[in-house]
Amino acid sequence: MLRSLRIAAAALALLAAAVSSAHAADVTFDDTARFLAGMQPSADSPLVPLTKDPGWQRHAKFFDGAFAQLEQRQLSKIRNWADVNLAAPRPTMFYLFSGPDFLYANAFYSKASTYVLGALEPVGAAPDLTRLPRGSVGAALYNVERSLGSILSFSFFITKQMKVDLHANQVNGTLPILYVFLARSGKTIRNVEMVALDDKGGVHVGDDNPGRNATRGVRIIFAGPDGEARTLYYFSTDLSNSGARATGFLKFCETLGPGNSLLKSASYLLHSGNFTVVRDWLLANSATMIQDDSGIPLANYSARQWRFFPFGRYLGPIDEFPGRHQARYAELFTRAQPIDFGVGYRWRMHESNLLLAVRVPGTETAPGGEATSSAEPAPKPPRPKRLRPPEPIPPPPGRFYWLR
Repeated sequence: MLRSLRIAAAALALLAAAVSSAHAADVTFDDTARFLAGMQPSADSPLVPLTKDPGWQRHAKFFDGAFAQLEQRQLSKIRNWADVNLAAPRPTMFYLFSGPDFLYANAFYSKASTYVLGALEPVGAAPDLTRLPRGSVGAALYNVERSLGSILSFSFFITKQMKVDLHANQVNGTLPILYVFLARSGKTIRNVEMVALDDKGGVHVGDDNPGRNATRGVRIIFAGPDGEARTLYYFSTDLSNSGARATGFLKFCETLGPGNSLLKSASYLLHSGNFTVVRDWLLANSATMIQDDSGIPLANYSARQWRFFPFGRYLGPIDEFPGRHQARYAELFTRAQPIDFGVGYRWRMHESNLLLAVRVPGTETAPGGEATSSAEPAPKPPRPKRLRPPEPIPPPPGRFYWLR
């Protein structure tokens, strides 16, 4: 996604040009998100005149169609799957190696009250849309569409050195993309704060300096149709062993756990020896784990602590990740139940694999390392579903050289 994200960052730079602080105070976070998402802002918003621009109207029509197709093809089916198979979701969900992918975090764990996303990509800033250069609206928004094309079509971002690329532009980061995904998921953004974590996991808001090894992030308070306030955290953090040990990110996450975890299109990083700290943390602090085969290797799960429910079809890794085939995974998936959606690198429905790992009650790990009991009932095998024939999905444009 190197080229597309360069285009997106340049587009957002256009959107942030000619900032007017006087008008910015009148534009709500939610109106900014809705405008970027191609949705009508509130009636009294200063952004309303910009929606008359033919470029914005074309953008809105395009996103209406793209998100409607995604909802029908994947997101609604994922929510239905989760309703059947996740009996007692925890309040917190962790999604590491996520990039700004709130779409699938919300689809798998729609009942969570706190979402924690973490990846290398910088947070950046939301653009001020109050004064746009004349004639720039259509071109800028068209490039935003192109930057999201892969995740709308295939369920993951295609990227190469995304963090470096986004740092090279005036407006950078994941926040504008999070805005689009929140708005298109039916959420109302109530507040946005820049936050940072100190090395002990303490949260510092705004300009408060937590020290040299600070982990920068954003805290977004939002609500769904039920009006209940929920929290989304996104942190830009190095999840390798050295990065995980040097920062307070996992210490902060531990204050919110145990939670439910999602690993999807994770570049098989957790198969290497350089990500054992975060791998072991996830295994110790997750009540359930939803992953494809690019997540935690099956050999790292304790059979005493986990029960496995395979779904879909395991065909092994795609060509870009040789040497990551798992014989135990293949054996497990000989008894898999079907799924009616695609996910991960093998994004076609009839080629996708999904593993639900559920911790056995009584095997939770307390901060002191001792097992704790659980009041939750033992997991029951999910009920099989009769599926319709797979829907055709257009092939991706070209080869994937670096994926997430």
